[in-house]
Amino acid sequence: MNSQASLPKKVKIVEVGPRDGLQNEKETISAEVKIELVDRLSRAGFSNVEAASFVSPKWVPQMATSTEVMARITRLPGTIYSALTPNMQGFEAALAAKADEVVIFGSASEAFSQKNINCSIAESIARFEPVAKAAKANGLRLRGSISTAFGCPYQGEVPLTAVADVVRRMRDLGCDEIDIADTIGVSTARKTQEVMLAASREFPLQQLSGHFHDTYGQALANIYASLEVGVQIFHSSVSGLGGCPYAKGATGNVATEDVLYLLHGLGIETGIDLDQVVDAGQFISQQLGRKGSSRAGNAIAAKRLG
Repeated sequence: MNSQASLPKKVKIVEVGPRDGLQNEKETISAEVKIELVDRLSRAGFSNVEAASFVSPKWVPQMATSTEVMARITRLPGTIYSALTPNMQGFEAALAAKADEVVIFGSASEAFSQKNINCSIAESIARFEPVAKAAKANGLRLRGSISTAFGCPYQGEVPLTAVADVVRRMRDLGCDEIDIADTIGVSTARKTQEVMLAASREFPLQQLSGHFHDTYGQALANIYASLEVGVQIFHSSVSGLGGCPYAKGATGNVATEDVLYLLHGLGIETGIDLDQVVDAGQFISQQLGRKGSSRAGNAIAAKRLG
């Protein structure tokens, strides 16, 4: 175990609740609620908020209001507002909506790629070439997201070489940041370190991010394990928004409040106000008519009530 002194002094949190967290909600959420959520998160101090997704509303109906959301949020200087762009049509919409960063996505698992987007990994990366070129030509940040990097619901184990290969392909497209995602939340601490180190041999560690799901309750342990090897960017979702479609009833994204409680307890700087994030989490949970799944968020909210 490395000493605490070797942990990063500062960490960037990418808040993915408004996009990744809400996209699978069955009930339609109004643009007003999404705008309010993004604005609350901006005010809490996040330097990067994933706010929209320009995929076909046929596939993700919840994201049909993305253009309106991007037009009406209160943008704070220095905050990056990201949008998911699966193709050139999505990119054009993101560009028109003044996204600061576009996100392209691939998989480290061939089986997942085929089931999820009906093509091979190589084909999926090739599809993103024009999007990547256009992003660079228009001066936008480009982020690559690699799903099932720690395990796949269809093929099980995902070799380290497969992860490194997709990282290399994303790097060659010109990505500024690459997310290594545990889509089904199966990783454990040592495995997490192996995957992150394998990825870092192809791309600068400072620009790699950990995107952990909490399906098996391992997300915080995996974040700590990532900190130990020098990862400085993590994704999380306010109030633990977002289920895991491959594990019935399971939680999805790790809750932002829990991550902040851990990081602040370690003396790691985030620039984010935990109390304001708890407020945002309580707000969106009330809008959805259910209790949030953040342990820290719920504990802090309960403590306030005395």
